[in-house]
Amino acid sequence: MPEPLRIAFLGCGFITRVHSRNLRSLRSDIVCSYASRDRGKADAFCRDHGGAGSYADYAAAIEDPRIEAVVIAVPPRFHLDLTLQALSAGKHVLVEKPAYLRMEDYQTALAARDRARRVILVGENDHYKPLAVRLRRLLREGAIGDMVFGHFSTVAKKLKAADDWRNDETMAGGDAFFEEGIHWLHLAGSLGPKITSVQGYRPSPSREGPDTRVKSMMVAFRYDNGAVGSLYYSREIPSLLRGARLSKLFGRDGIITFESNGAFVVVRGRGLPRLIFPGVRDIRGYQAMYRDFVRAIRSGGDPEMSLERAIEDQRLMDQIYASLAVC
Repeated sequence: MPEPLRIAFLGCGFITRVHSRNLRSLRSDIVCSYASRDRGKADAFCRDHGGAGSYADYAAAIEDPRIEAVVIAVPPRFHLDLTLQALSAGKHVLVEKPAYLRMEDYQTALAARDRARRVILVGENDHYKPLAVRLRRLLREGAIGDMVFGHFSTVAKKLKAADDWRNDETMAGGDAFFEEGIHWLHLAGSLGPKITSVQGYRPSPSREGPDTRVKSMMVAFRYDNGAVGSLYYSREIPSLLRGARLSKLFGRDGIITFESNGAFVVVRGRGLPRLIFPGVRDIRGYQAMYRDFVRAIRSGGDPEMSLERAIEDQRLMDQIYASLAVC
């Protein structure tokens, strides 16, 4: 068996904890270390998650010859600089999404990746989750015939505290939709049909309370197969069970209804209705994402969530915010 991949997390916050919990079942494939500007925090993460080592700053982890790859898990403002440092040191990179703030940043990272001949995987775990995999298969198999409408809903009241870095758009790169809604935009655009045009509509924002971000967006789009769709995103509207919501794909032969987070899928088309449980073991797709990262590094191939694929999402995001300016 090949030696496990030795990775270092740059940043010891909430998302690193999420990744680490999901990596417990992959310890034979991946060995984790932790870097933080606060050495005590890095030591605590290393201890709590069975890590191999800890570092008092990001540079120390990047420069360690034992480390093969880094996971950039800090606010988006710092992603590009850390990516370039890691590539220059010969490391592979998994960078949290949104990966970079501007299209030119993606192009800079792309050129640096090609020079270094290393892998960059953009951490779009939703691409890998069982729900997305099953929806892609159902559409590919023609479960509902020609697609007519896509309706995606991700509405919940999940406010941030006053001291959360996401309240600072210079750190987050933009509002709540830019920082988190991009995951849902990717889901809508990754099921087979490609989104060719997109328009954003933003309701009058409220900045009351400690969470001062603009927190809601509605997006309308057209697919290359002639279907049209909508995405309703909000982090300020109460929802059942603090986040349970239904989305639907409408076709000329039937309808797919799915719980947006991936709990279940109902297919009503030709034949009897089907109730499908895509899977809860890796419901958010983190384990599959890391397996793809290891595969790409070991084989010299491209990951599914390559920079090129992430650039497609960024292009749509740019179109959405450009359309707001002319509404």
